[in-house]
Parts: sequence; C-alpha cells; structure tokens
Amino acid sequence: MSVQNTTPRNLQEWQALARSLKIEDRAFINGHYVDALSGKTRTIHNPANGEALAQIASCGPEDADRAVRVARETFESGIWSKMPPTERKKVLVRFAELIEAHQVEIALLESLDAGKPIGDTMAVDVPGAATTLRWSGEAIDKIYDEVAPTGPGTLGLITRMPLGVVAAIVPWNFPLSTTAWKLGPALATGNSVILKPASNTPLTAIKLAGLAKAAGLPDGVLNVLPGPGSSLGKALGLHMDIDCLTFTGSTAVGKSLTEYAGQSNLKRTFLELGGKSPNIVFADADLDRAAEAAALAIFYNQGETCTAGSRLLVEKCIAEAFTQKVRKAARHFKPGHPQDPNTAMGALIDRSQFDTVAFYVAKGLEQGAQLVCGGRPVEAVAGGYYYEPTVFRGVTGDMTIAREEIFGPVLSVMEFETEEEALAIANDSIYGLAAGIWTNNLGRAHRMARDIYAGSVWVNNYFGGDITVPFGGFKQSGNGRDKSLHALDKYCELKSTWIDLG
Repeated sequence: MSVQNTTPRNLQEWQALARSLKIEDRAFINGHYVDALSGKTRTIHNPANGEALAQIASCGPEDADRAVRVARETFESGIWSKMPPTERKKVLVRFAELIEAHQVEIALLESLDAGKPIGDTMAVDVPGAATTLRWSGEAIDKIYDEVAPTGPGTLGLITRMPLGVVAAIVPWNFPLSTTAWKLGPALATGNSVILKPASNTPLTAIKLAGLAKAAGLPDGVLNVLPGPGSSLGKALGLHMDIDCLTFTGSTAVGKSLTEYAGQSNLKRTFLELGGKSPNIVFADADLDRAAEAAALAIFYNQGETCTAGSRLLVEKCIAEAFTQKVRKAARHFKPGHPQDPNTAMGALIDRSQFDTVAFYVAKGLEQGAQLVCGGRPVEAVAGGYYYEPTVFRGVTGDMTIAREEIFGPVLSVMEFETEEEALAIANDSIYGLAAGIWTNNLGRAHRMARDIYAGSVWVNNYFGGDITVPFGGFKQSGNGRDKSLHALDKYCELKSTWIDLG
C-alpha cells in the first residue's frame, strides 16, 4: 500500500496518516518480500511513545547464506554487473524519482522508526537519499578507465571492475541517508548488495527494496535482511563469499567487524565510526551566528549524530558571554512529538540510549562540570524517550564527558587561550571525524583546518557540504569515504592489462 503523496499540515494529520499506513515487515531476497527462514520476528517500537510499531522478520545466519548465494549468482550472471553504465544510470535515476514520488510515506516511516522530527525527514533525509542515488547514477557513465603511458610496442590498460558481493550495515540514527550513501556507489559500479539495516530501524530499507525493483533493478541485485547485529551482522562479517563490508556505526562494532573480516576471507572493510568532534570559536568570529550553529551542531537529531559538535572550544575571554548565547539558542530545541512539524528535537531512539545519556550527565556532575542548562528528562509524549538540551561548562580534557561519545544532546564547553592550545585540545581524542572553526582571521582558519586531524573541517559553518565532497574520518573514526566520486573507488578493483603489440 502506498500512501498518497500529499503533505499533512499538522500533528493530527500526520498521526492519521500513520494509522492508515501498512508497514511491510518482511525481508527482501531475490526480488521478493519473504519471511525469515526461522519464522522469527522482532518487535520494533516507536521512540515517540514506546508503543509497538511492527513485528519485523528477524533474519539469521541461514538467511544470510541464502541472500549471499542469490547475490553471488546474480553478480556472476552479469545481468547487472555487465550492464552498460548508461543503463545502470537509468535504473538509479528512476530509483531516485520513485523515492521522491513516495516522499511523504518514506519520511513518515523514518520518523516513526527513529524518532526523528518529521520536518527533518521531509526536508533533509528523503531529498538527500534521492540526490545521492541520482548523483551516483549520473556519475557512473562519466568515469573513464585509463591507458598507461607505454612505448609504441605495448598497450597498458587500467580498468575498474566491480568487487562482487557487498554487505552494507547501516545505523539507526540516519537509516535512510546512510543507506543511500552505500547503495548509490555500490550499485552504480555494478555490485550486488546485501543491506542490513539496524535492528530497530529497518522500515525505510525494506521500503526502498520494493522501489528499487519497481525502478528496474534486476532481482537478486539488492537484498535486505533485517535482524540482530549479534548474529546476522556477525554472519555477514564472517561470510567467505562476501567481497566487501561497508559499515556505519560505533567504533566498538567496527573493530569487531574488522576482526571478522580477518578471520574469514580478508574481505575489504570500510568503516565510518564514532566521533567527539571539536567546534572551536575564536573571539573574532561572528558570535551570534556561531552560537546558533553550536546549538544546531549538538542538538540536531537529538544529538544522535556521529559528527555532533559535542566539544565546544571557546576562547577564554568570551567564554561566559558565548556560553549564554548558546544557552539561549538551545531553547529552540525543545523536545516534542516527532510527527509535529513544529518539533526541532524528537525522541531518543530507545530506553537504552536514554539511560546512556542520563549516565553521562550524572558523570559530568560527579566529576565537577558545571550544569548551565538541561540535565533532565522531559515527558514530551507519555512513554517516549526525551531529554532536555544539556550544556556543561568548566569541562576539562580528563573528564569522561569530554572524551567519550555520548550520542545525545549533551554539550561540553571547554576554554582555551591560544591558537596552539585550541589545536592541542581539538586533537586530544581517539576520534577524528569532524571539526568546526569560527574565526574571521583567514590565516588562522587555514592553519587550523590544515592541522586538525579530522576528515571534515567546517570553517564558519557546521555540517557543511553536499554529495560532491567525501565523508569519513581519521584515527578511530574509521577509514574509506562515503559520498563524492571517491566513494565509487572503494567498490571497485583495479585491473592492469599489459598487451604486447608485437
């Protein structure tokens, strides 16, 4: 059942639409929706109110074997892997168009599943996913192979070949966006894909599978397996017939998947992992603009963002005044019902994450950080998981809240006096995913951007960029890159062919 693509105007209309929504609850293998071989299901809950949302097929290792076998056979058949790039492009462009045509339904599924504000899923997540798939499709027939600079008696060819079977494991905080980041380049380059969504947010992945088929993607090229990471994710990591594993999620899980790859067939493993990103504000910056951006950097998506600017580094001479500006900006992010178009901050994903946020707030108080605002749960909707925007000041580098990824709406304000001190604090982390710099000094901006160890550096903005620039991290924030033309490279092998012309 497809929901009519007319945008509801208020909470009541979105709720009415949700009640009429028929949720697909099965896996997708070889072009068909199917139950798990075991018959097992798993209840997923609505973060907004804690109520059961659906009973989803709970796939296990036996389903992984079935999907891998199908994906391998499909890949070897050449029906997709050897299809001309111009034809693959047409399918991916149609895929993007179908996502846009089902925008309301997909945005609602994403909001119901993950607790994300419906305004964000409508304006950011769904359009972004369509853009990624369209861009990847449009790019693939513009990537040329190479001819080596040889002498007249030889010909050296360098060609890109699809890897084969790609397993993509995506997280619960941006299920749709990260799925598109994986599917776009992996499919464009001719691979077959097994997609494992997070066990508590599978709905948009399951929906996309049907749309991909409708767009003309051959059966078996995309298979979607909902299920627990502890068994299904491990099975994919250890599988001997998977050529590549691409993962977005926690650093701890990323390490485990790397171990599985080493224990099995040394499959390529590309990881986008955690972060503890510094957002650095100098006294010469546009402070009003920087304060608004600092609040967005940590409270957007309930703080459940790997690139969240969770460490706010502020020049000491403006620290008190600037912290108050951020406190004022935080009021915009009052927790509310995710399906209310006026909500700027929705629900945390589940009780476990809610308890994690509460633990870190208590730890900050215990270690002497000063609570500026927040620090308490909120009952925005009965039964849901909501937490106030929380700001700590007086945070030092040895405090737990300054070192560990919280993945919630908790900001640590730290002070510095010199550019060198700011740089040292920024780089004092096991992570290196992103960083923000706020200054009107062009030389300082260049120096800081050059010397910060992070995959993305934003100067006088936060969360900047689009599909044209790569995304990924340094250090324990991972390897490989999503987005941009560079993402296409990781799903290809380079083959050298040397021809003696006689």
